[in-house]
Amino acid sequence: MIDETTSETLDLSNIQGNILKGYRSDLQYVRHIALEVKDRAAARSFLARSVAGKDSGVPAITRATLWADPGPEICFNIGITFEGMRALGLPSAMLESFPTEFVEGMAKRSLKIGDFGESAAVNWAAPFDGSNRLHIIATVYAKDRARLGRVQADIARAFNVLGERDGWARSDVNVLGPAYANDGSPDNRVFFGYADSITQPRFKVPQYPDPPTTQPIAPYGTVLLGYETPLEGVRFRVPMNDELGKDGTFNSFRILAQDVQAFEAYLDEAAGLLMQLEKDQHRQVLPADGEKDIPHVKDRFGAIREFVAAQICGRWRNGTPVDKWPYAPLPNPTPEQLHDFDYDGDSPCPAGAHIRRASPRDGQIVQRAANYARQLVRRGMPYGPDFDPAKPDKAERGLLGSFIGASIGAQFEAVMCDWINLGLHNPDITRFNDPMIGANATETSVFDLRLHDGKNCRLRGFPRFVRTRGGAYAFLPSINAIEYLAKLEG
Repeated sequence: MIDETTSETLDLSNIQGNILKGYRSDLQYVRHIALEVKDRAAARSFLARSVAGKDSGVPAITRATLWADPGPEICFNIGITFEGMRALGLPSAMLESFPTEFVEGMAKRSLKIGDFGESAAVNWAAPFDGSNRLHIIATVYAKDRARLGRVQADIARAFNVLGERDGWARSDVNVLGPAYANDGSPDNRVFFGYADSITQPRFKVPQYPDPPTTQPIAPYGTVLLGYETPLEGVRFRVPMNDELGKDGTFNSFRILAQDVQAFEAYLDEAAGLLMQLEKDQHRQVLPADGEKDIPHVKDRFGAIREFVAAQICGRWRNGTPVDKWPYAPLPNPTPEQLHDFDYDGDSPCPAGAHIRRASPRDGQIVQRAANYARQLVRRGMPYGPDFDPAKPDKAERGLLGSFIGASIGAQFEAVMCDWINLGLHNPDITRFNDPMIGANATETSVFDLRLHDGKNCRLRGFPRFVRTRGGAYAFLPSINAIEYLAKLEG
């Protein structure tokens, strides 16, 4: 467990706001804008004015300080790539102080994080295809699309806009329809129909409300440079110097297309196979009359579909954790019920379930010291048109995700490589990929359901449901660092 005592303090006014708190519940629209520095002086001037926050023609950087009611109409934050640091004129010695993962960039390291085949970087659209032109990712949250456009117009006066990606929060994007989404669960659905972004690292931040969980408090160094990390005696290297590096962090930005049709089709296939089991074994999947406890389904077949969906994710679609409620979801889970669970040796949640692979909590794993050491702050928003299961189409839809941590290599890449795609933390799932977001192929994919008697039932033959369409590693500088960059000369 992590030591919950610390003498370290935070200066919230020096930290970009999207690191420690999400905006999604207040501002339902987001635009990620890819920028190129064409005029170094204009770019530096923009940064200076954005930090000062006194210019109506330049969006102000949103800080981590608490908002006064009624809150802002927009939030604005920036991430800078390694090539962006170079384009702004950062000296070579300081550039060389950044970690290798950031220097090389996501496209070059894509194989390590499972991006091959259709997800390979060579298939990513510009400017995420490894070119040196992507310098800054500006992120704007707003209450409506019109505000996004106005902010982009202000930004475009100082930078060359290479492209943008829009997302917006919706409660009814799942294929089960609006009724299921309005059952009291969090209003933050992804296209696969699940409540998303429920669990985040728990930080003890002055003035912030304590999250509704008994999970251990995470040291600030989990997500900010210059502080103690979950690994005893370890601090992640701060890029030269403290003014540039301290209170900054790294964002692994991802554009993830979700194949909703394929996912729902496989649930049909799996449920059909399970319906054919012998009577005694069939009841280990779902007890007699068990379908009565699963909402929004018409029959036993539909209930088994939802059981499979819950096992694959580790949560029922409304967020209820399988670890505590393996047979049916709670109708209206409380925040505490959504958060408070661990994976003991007898957990009914499959070892290979998505959320258990990505965050094993206090469960037994091979790399015991890593249980909480790889936590990431996750910010996500769906993109693309709504999905109507009665009228399937080929439009691209998915998730715009930011995975934020103080070390790209020790956190994001370690989770994606070791846990999501190799399963190295548990011998029962080693060699098998994450069933939901892993690099799967129908010829080799495997997932073990956990039945009511504690035995496993193996599923095979599912395709890759999530494909990477682009991404980049970006540094989220502190306010002091942005001011430092704005004052560079030459």
